[in-house]
Amino acid sequence: MKRPLYVVGSGAVTAAGLDARQTLAAIRASLSAFEEMTLAEPFGAVQIVSRIPTHHQLRRTQGKWLVNMAARAAKEAFRTGARASEATAILLTPPESFRKHPAYEDIAPPEFLAAVIKATGQRFHAGSRAVDGGAAASIGLLERAREIMERQGVEQVLLGGVDSLVNDTDLARLEQAGRLKGEDNAQGLVPGEAAAFVRLTLNPEGGSPVHATIHGVGVSEEKDSVLSDRYSQGRALLAALHDAVRGSGPSESDIDFVVSNSNGERYSGLEQLIARPRFYRTRRERLPTAYPAMTIGDIGAAGGALALMLAADSFLNDYAPGPTVACELSSENGLRAAAVMARMTKR
Repeated sequence: MKRPLYVVGSGAVTAAGLDARQTLAAIRASLSAFEEMTLAEPFGAVQIVSRIPTHHQLRRTQGKWLVNMAARAAKEAFRTGARASEATAILLTPPESFRKHPAYEDIAPPEFLAAVIKATGQRFHAGSRAVDGGAAASIGLLERAREIMERQGVEQVLLGGVDSLVNDTDLARLEQAGRLKGEDNAQGLVPGEAAAFVRLTLNPEGGSPVHATIHGVGVSEEKDSVLSDRYSQGRALLAALHDAVRGSGPSESDIDFVVSNSNGERYSGLEQLIARPRFYRTRRERLPTAYPAMTIGDIGAAGGALALMLAADSFLNDYAPGPTVACELSSENGLRAAAVMARMTKR
């Protein structure tokens, strides 16, 4: 990146907390938001999920449910600052289109962002966009966030995602592929749901002596995705990590820990096993890694912003294992992304 971005605020709604503070506290404490849910198909079957507790009326349709989640998290992130909404752009990643998410039966993908903005009750900058591609696509949008702030008069960007794998369509396809965690599959994913946003600026805010900054971004496409019949050799993740440390920012040897959206599947475990030793070549006694999915399950497209939010919070509240982190993000369709963040101290 030509210049760093500052993470100056966040907002979230997850099964572990109805705001960013609760969610981050639950992840830090290694709590579990998992529960058993009885399925309608096959009738009576039980599946482990990470589901946001809420009144059934808020779940009348999947479309309205996702829009309400996204609007709630975006408003929380927006309220952490004092800039006008007209000078704020939203960059959003909704559920990937290939999944045929039931939310799109209510709201067509081109209309999804407009529905979220309407639900916030604010008027945001015309540079706002929704981009297909899952959690890794959020990281890819960091370069766009920098560009629209430099060239289009945007003062801040709300970068985020919203998703729910707790629906009949996703549960059926994941079950058919043998990817769900259960009694017969210890190395499966736990379907989750969430909305998460981070507020980005080009300059630090407030009088705090500590700031969380994003210095490098890398994005690559994995041909052997989890949807294929082959295991990943980690080529795309490796390429994304190399791109993220290319430039004047932190290098591989500076990285102290990792935040990953790995979901516990055998596929992602093997990908990391192959890719990481080929990138993290500097000798380390250990490489601490945070896996938010251990608390809130696989939250799909919301995972990118949540990883940035967790990394930033660890710097600002002084519980990070070190001053530099690599965020590793994977999307179902094969997109891989990495972002290198650092703790900056104001002198």
